[in-house]
Amino acid sequence: MRVLVTGNLGYIGPAMVSALLAAGHDVRGLDSGLFVEGRLEEGPAAPTLERDLRDVQPGDLAGIEAIVHLANLSNDPLGQLDPKLTHAVNVDATVRLARLAREAGVRRFLNSSSCSVYGAAEEDWVDETSEPRPVTDYGISKIRAEAQLAALANDAFCVASFRNATAFGYSPSLRTDLVVNDLVTGALLNGQIRLNSDGSAWRPLVHIGDIAQAFTLALAAPAARLNRAIVNVGADEQNYQIIDVARAIAELTPGARLSRAEGAGPDKRSYRVRFGRIRELLPGFACAFDLRRGVQDLVANLQRVGFRSADGCVRLAQLQRLRDAGNVDESLRFVAGVRPAPH
Repeated sequence: MRVLVTGNLGYIGPAMVSALLAAGHDVRGLDSGLFVEGRLEEGPAAPTLERDLRDVQPGDLAGIEAIVHLANLSNDPLGQLDPKLTHAVNVDATVRLARLAREAGVRRFLNSSSCSVYGAAEEDWVDETSEPRPVTDYGISKIRAEAQLAALANDAFCVASFRNATAFGYSPSLRTDLVVNDLVTGALLNGQIRLNSDGSAWRPLVHIGDIAQAFTLALAAPAARLNRAIVNVGADEQNYQIIDVARAIAELTPGARLSRAEGAGPDKRSYRVRFGRIRELLPGFACAFDLRRGVQDLVANLQRVGFRSADGCVRLAQLQRLRDAGNVDESLRFVAGVRPAPH
């Protein structure tokens, strides 16, 4: 199957491309290049169209049979950079892409959503039937995109949204603005595992390799089973309180000291998520990485590549650098004559 992966040069993209190639798919990429400069090493090779998601043209989708849609302004702080811009990319451009895909004869559209939509959950446990309670513009954008995408589905155009738990793990395009990655890189670079909250909040975690596994299985699953589905991606046993995550990382990075920021209080984002539905819809799915294995793999890879600095690995800071340098305009499009280049 010829599969287009949007955002293939981002954080999850390399793991997704690797999994799809291993499954025998013909993989193409589409990426604006905003985060190319922060790459730690080259990722898996796939022909990539340098294109902003908002500027996709019908001809870009010729011959594509399925789309794995990762490209977004991804995570809560980044979403607050400009709420209108977050909506324009995560909702308007996403829905436009799906509409163009349907018109171009694409058969399957797999959307990467987020468990952050559960936000400040009132129940002890939430699942796909629970009322979303997003507390950020990013979470709100994900809910709106899910609904509008589902409305485009028909018998010939299968649409499914996958609410990934909080991602972690090594990637050539590493993000350190995710809780596990942040704490691990702090331990390695500074000998500090520093919490900005009291650590009481609950958060589900999932390794990016397991996210890629879920999407790969979804491409092979019967379309009628998946169509219009919303599916949490993760495992019940991988819901953790942040303090327990920090303690596990401390055990796996000897010499690093666990501390809390002065005056640290509870994080209002706290939710425990059930993941039974993914096992029903994708019976072959099972997480290969728990927290400890994922952290060990992350540490080993960071040591392998000689990780010395998180510069370029924090999404919001990277975009602000590009803006300050005049490389992108206020809409985060590259200015004429400026092309992204890796270190």
